[in-house]
Amino acid sequence: MTDIGLNHIAGQWVEGGGGTIAVTDPATGEVVAQQALADAADVDRAVAAARACHGSGVLTDMRPLDRGRLVQRMADVFRANADEIATLLTREQGKPLWEARGEVENAAKYFEYFGNQASTVEGKSIPLGAGYLDFTLMEPYGVSAQIIPWNFPLEIAARSIACGIATGNACVVKSSEMTPLSSSWFAKAGEAVGLPVGALNVLSGYGHEAGAALAGHDDVDMIVFTGSVATGRTIATAAAQSIIPCVLELGGKSAAVVHPDADLDAFLASVRKGIFTNAGQVCSAMSRVIVHEDVHDDVADRIVALARSISVGPGLERTAFGPNMGPMVSEVQRDRAVRMVAEAEAAGATVASGGRPLNRPGAFMEPTVLTGVTPDMEIAREEVFGPVVSVMRWRDEDEAIRIANGTGYGLVAGVFTRDLDRAARAAGRLRAGQVFVNEWFAGGVETPFGGYGKSGYGREKGREALWNYVQTKNVAIRVS
Repeated sequence: MTDIGLNHIAGQWVEGGGGTIAVTDPATGEVVAQQALADAADVDRAVAAARACHGSGVLTDMRPLDRGRLVQRMADVFRANADEIATLLTREQGKPLWEARGEVENAAKYFEYFGNQASTVEGKSIPLGAGYLDFTLMEPYGVSAQIIPWNFPLEIAARSIACGIATGNACVVKSSEMTPLSSSWFAKAGEAVGLPVGALNVLSGYGHEAGAALAGHDDVDMIVFTGSVATGRTIATAAAQSIIPCVLELGGKSAAVVHPDADLDAFLASVRKGIFTNAGQVCSAMSRVIVHEDVHDDVADRIVALARSISVGPGLERTAFGPNMGPMVSEVQRDRAVRMVAEAEAAGATVASGGRPLNRPGAFMEPTVLTGVTPDMEIAREEVFGPVVSVMRWRDEDEAIRIANGTGYGLVAGVFTRDLDRAARAAGRLRAGQVFVNEWFAGGVETPFGGYGKSGYGREKGREALWNYVQTKNVAIRVS
């Protein structure tokens, strides 16, 4: 590991004008490395490099099949270096090593999938009658700015980078200053496969400096952002000032509606994934479980038993799938979650399990289950972004849907029942961009993902994501 992580701009590894930051292990507080931070001037250079690459035609003139092969080969780099990348990710972000390995593999899948899609982005002919030839072209926007969060820095960046380059855009990626070390592997992979200079620029910096400079840059053609609603609102405002499109994947307060006939053993497996993966730091986490009153107590008891069975400790010690969880990304993030639980208890909720930081160094929090939560409580309406699940009760289906739809968010939702007619009916009524039936996080890189309401707009993943990165040009020809 190098002593200092660098930024990658115009094909060169460089420091930055924003000074340095210590990247720390949230399990121990140990400094893993120093990271050079980019400032607004560095962003200018990165955007200029991307603009020069796009203007040269080196990407857009390339046969899409060949451009797609470059993207696919980046998957090979990630897989060949999976152990090193996963270890870096765990040390700087905290998630269990087995989860980090899974994230590396998912990042590779995005390069594989979108590389395969590069040659399928086609226009169409439009019949106008005799004497006319009319057709459409799908052209890249040019310079794609991608602002990446810390919770899944590899997966989220990979889906944007792969889609952007596959469609012929040059990319400027601003990684989180909390997870810059693993993110540097995107630039390394780009070098290894021979991406043109300027096609992929990767820098790290503070959101209020490098992120703001990138979002408000006059020479950026489109923006992709994943993060908080507050920051998304700021980025959308900046994009509107420049009259450029943006894709926003923001927060969630997602609900699972559990019917009396649900397979409760299978449901518990979904709870394990849905709220305790990555210590609950997942925008699409199952943060609310809405259970029919006939099985409410049984389900609540099962979730409490699950939470108490989970072993919490340093991510590097968690090498295999199972009932284990690493630290949260920082003590600041952990303390916010603990405070929200305390406020919920003061408002009348019951802390059935957990709710406290662990009595040890590191940003650890107990897996937490709240019961007696009502829809009006803040814990039922606002994102915790931690390992905290609220169990709520419903009597009839209309009430269940009303509670599930009762927040400003609409990222994902779920319904658990053996009755597929009931599931289909619920899926149509749930206000969310993706609905899971009988398995949380069903789907994959092939399925479109994005939100309703305050959860954002635009879609990532799947073929639908490709259309975020291209614009339609119509060509109408009068022929004699």
